[in-house]
Order: sequence, then C-alpha cells, then structure tokens
Amino acid sequence: MQPLNQLIDYLEDHLTDDLSFAAIAHQLGFSEYHLRRTFAFIAGMSLSDYVRNRRLAAANGELVNGQAVTTVAFKYGYQSVEGFSRAFRDWSGYLPSEVRQSGWQKTFPKLSFHLEIKGGSPMHFKLEPKPAFNLVGVTQRVPIQFSGQNPAIQALAQSITPAQRAHMHALGDLYPHQVLNASYAFDDGRLAEQGQLTQLIGFATTQENPYADLTQLAVPRHTWAIFPNHGPFPQQLQETWGRIYSEWLPTSEYELVDAPEISFSQFGGTEVASEIWIAVTPQSSGPVGFSPAR
Repeated sequence: MQPLNQLIDYLEDHLTDDLSFAAIAHQLGFSEYHLRRTFAFIAGMSLSDYVRNRRLAAANGELVNGQAVTTVAFKYGYQSVEGFSRAFRDWSGYLPSEVRQSGWQKTFPKLSFHLEIKGGSPMHFKLEPKPAFNLVGVTQRVPIQFSGQNPAIQALAQSITPAQRAHMHALGDLYPHQVLNASYAFDDGRLAEQGQLTQLIGFATTQENPYADLTQLAVPRHTWAIFPNHGPFPQQLQETWGRIYSEWLPTSEYELVDAPEISFSQFGGTEVASEIWIAVTPQSSGPVGFSPAR
C-alpha cells in the first residue's frame, strides 16, 4: 500500500498543478493502466474523481475564507468561472458565491490506504505466457457492478441467437473451449461502480472471424496470472476478484497490463468452478521518486 499512500501525498502537494497521471505512474514504477485500475478497485472511485473531489473541497475552504470566485476557479484548473460554478454547484449543492456568503462547507477527506491482515487464507494462482489470440463473440457497454449478477450482462447473454452460438462454437479452438467473459475499456472519471465497461461473451480462438454478427477482439501475447476458484456463484468469483486487487497485486511483484480481464465458469450444482485471467508484467525496479513539492 505504500505506493498508493505516496501517490496521495503527492496529489495533496500538487492539487493546483496540471497533473499527468502517466508521469506520476512512471515515478511510482507502474504503468498508468495499472495505477488507474488498482486505485479505482481499492478506493471505490477513479483517480480522476478523487483529484476532482479533493480540488473542490480545497476550493470550498478558500471560498469560505474570503477568496474571490475568479481566483479560486483558475487556481484549481478551471478554464472559466462559469465552468467552475457549474462543477461546484453539482458537487456541493451551492454556487460558489452562496458559499462565500453563507460559510457552508462540504468536506472530502484525504485518503489513506492500510493493508488489513486477515489470517492465512491461501490464494492459488499460476503464471502462464500465452501467444496472441482472438476473442470472438457479442459485445455491449454495460454498467460496472461489484456484487451480484449483472442484469445487463445477463441480458447480453440471453440475446445471443442460435446462429451466433453456432458460429462461436465453430471458431472456439482454444482453451477453455467454452463460453468466457472478457471485460475491457473501463470508464474513468466516475465512481468505479457507476462507470461502464465493454463486455464480450464469446470464445477464444486462433482463427479470424468471418461472421458479420460477431465482434473480434485481438489479444496480443501476454503473461497471464490465472486464479482458479470454486464455490457459490457469483459470490466466490467476485470474492476472488476482490482479493486479486486488494491482496495479491499489492504484495506481488507484478502489475497489470492493459488487456481484457477474462473469466469463465463451469456450472454443475451449487458449487461452481471458475477461472480468472489477468494480464501482468513484472514491476520495474521500483519508484523513481517524486519531484519535490512546490
């Protein structure tokens, strides 16, 4: 958790700067994709939303202390007073001028990350290099949902026609030789569980898709961390996802690669066997070190 706390401290010292998350991730020794995804999963909000909330909370304090609306707007990176006023009203429920007069404040505390030690619960995984392959199936933008079965994904699955199913089966010549779920193109800029992602339901294949009613997604060669799990569906699968982000990634020597996150399940009774695949790469030697605060 130390890199995330270093990140939070850096953001606090640079709230009024034009931030580059790619540069910040590099200084921490991560890719921008890894930083954004792990932050969103652990914090429950995107990195962009966190910075926005902290900036507006700081702006609120300055307005109450008598700073001019124009001064505060430009200090915190807004291009116009009108844009700042709209954003501030949406966030606080008040116009900046009303806050200056009334003294009402809305807080958004600085985050602090701590690793909770929960007595030895093992996680099984393996690392497996896989050559490039294609995913072929049906796709749709769906809401991100952390618990329970996602109605939008269920509706997508139910929309698959017999012809599409036959086409996918004809192409599916790679393990697991069955229907899988792939999530990618995650939204950034809103609360993590209020954003969207693209969901693909289909098969893994070495072949090119010739069918107009299916979508093909090319997946480059990667090393995959593979996590088997077994238990009630979808609770056990979702618990494993949570442990990957909150326990395995922070303590492993690997970081995420911008690639689809894949899972599949083999149903049979109340206990379901599933696998989760995430593409990873070894972390760099460590943080480069942040520039001194202004």
